[in-house]
Amino acid sequence: MSVRGDMSYETILFDVRDGIARLTFNRPGQLNAFTRKMHEEVRAALDQVQATPDTRVLLLTGAGRGFCAGQDLGERKRECDDPPVDLGESIELYYKPLIQRLTKMPLPVVCAVNGVAAGAGANIALACDIVIATRSARFIQSFVNIGLVSDAGGTWILPRVVGQARALGLAMTGGSLSADTAMQWGLIWRSVPDDEFQREVEELVTKLAAAPALAVSAAKRAVRGCWATSLDEQLDLERDLQQKLGFSSDYAEGVAAFRAKRTPQFRGR
Repeated sequence: MSVRGDMSYETILFDVRDGIARLTFNRPGQLNAFTRKMHEEVRAALDQVQATPDTRVLLLTGAGRGFCAGQDLGERKRECDDPPVDLGESIELYYKPLIQRLTKMPLPVVCAVNGVAAGAGANIALACDIVIATRSARFIQSFVNIGLVSDAGGTWILPRVVGQARALGLAMTGGSLSADTAMQWGLIWRSVPDDEFQREVEELVTKLAAAPALAVSAAKRAVRGCWATSLDEQLDLERDLQQKLGFSSDYAEGVAAFRAKRTPQFRGR
């Protein structure tokens, strides 16, 4: 199945092929920094992902030499007599719903970080389920450099994954992490040589597109939800999810394929 993105898109590239939705931030001259228009187009593309039942995985990446530089500050220029811009409104209308949507979508969200990921761009990447980056990529918490605090979920994910000391160091200094260090600290899944990046990304999303969708979705729900549950609650959730999956056609197919020593053909049912 192939679904082409709306040709009126100006700031992103989007299409769905073979169960893989590909959304590319496409403002390379501005390092794919976000504008209101770009937020609106990303939202429309995600609407289309959720309206296409055969979609099995979403891939986010950036055009050109960077993934995303966060907010386009040029859009927030004001004259000296203009009132200050309400940054809280921008978060409430755009960044908050985007992060919530990426983390709550039932299908896996892969982020392929092809270069610098700064500010909100770094934290959008970290909100995805599986992050793979070129070795030359860098993750920069640049907010403090312009007098702001990390947003787009940065103050939530950083201390939980890398600990308070490292999170404060990054947030207070505008620190930059190499892809290798981000991998070593557990912020991303893999850092790969630049010349192997495209092949590795394609292998990953192709594998996820062929995986048992119900099991993948259950894994996302269980792991992402564990931050707010006790061990007893998590054990109950695992029981309930396993019970449901045990009745699925995919489980029956997986067992049959294992016994027959063949490749399973999962249907997401």
